[in-house]
Amino acid sequence: MAVDVIDHRLIGALHVRALRRAGLAHDPTAEHVVWQAGTLDALLGGRYDGDVTLGELLAHGDHGIGTVQHLGGELIVLDGECWVVDGSGRVRAVPPETRTPFAVLCRFSPRTAVHVDGPRVLADIDGVLDALASTTEPVVAVRVDGTFTELRLRSVHAQTPPYPSLVEVTRHQTEWTVASARGTLVGFRFPDAAAGLDVPGYHLHFLSDDRNQGGHVLAATLVEGDLAIDGADELHLELPEGMGLGEPGGADRDAIRAAEGPRIDAD
Repeated sequence: MAVDVIDHRLIGALHVRALRRAGLAHDPTAEHVVWQAGTLDALLGGRYDGDVTLGELLAHGDHGIGTVQHLGGELIVLDGECWVVDGSGRVRAVPPETRTPFAVLCRFSPRTAVHVDGPRVLADIDGVLDALASTTEPVVAVRVDGTFTELRLRSVHAQTPPYPSLVEVTRHQTEWTVASARGTLVGFRFPDAAAGLDVPGYHLHFLSDDRNQGGHVLAATLVEGDLAIDGADELHLELPEGMGLGEPGGADRDAIRAAEGPRIDAD
């Protein structure tokens, strides 16, 4: 019989609890805890067959990002509803029985929120969020509701075995521009020491209010909007059988940057 809890680690101020799938059902739901299926390292290596369903993760969170089975697009979890943007830019709702190889969720309960006027590019938004974030909570969940212009979005098409690496897939990603939209940025900021488990820094996806536009965010300008954050120092991480936790912080950052894509307004 597999052990539900397989590892406890402390990465700086971030407490990581690694679980097998059965551990999800036994672990209590709590606010200000981040829940994750799979690891970024596994995704980089082409492991696109997850064993956890979105329904299982939704028992613990209502806000998040990731992907779905076979790397079938960019996942956005907003107000407890799951949406995926495929490689053609099409947005669709996804049922709770859909499996995921990589997703990060939390029960979003913001401790701090502010209204800001723009124009503000992503680097400016990062600065506002950094100023709001607590120094004692290394993981920050982010929500920005507002009006945006010059959105540069991307997604990928679903893959079939034998799976290529994530870097190879993103070489053929689809990118498009949305001139203006009202919607929400959803995502997280993880510390650099968590590289390999997650994307270090800010990782944001967009979903429009009319649910017609969305994707992984490469660039955006906020005209005006409301920024809210929720901090956490605990990461509960589900690992499929045969997948290890690895060595957080020891990831290939060049591969991460290549897979995630550079922010267009980054320094």
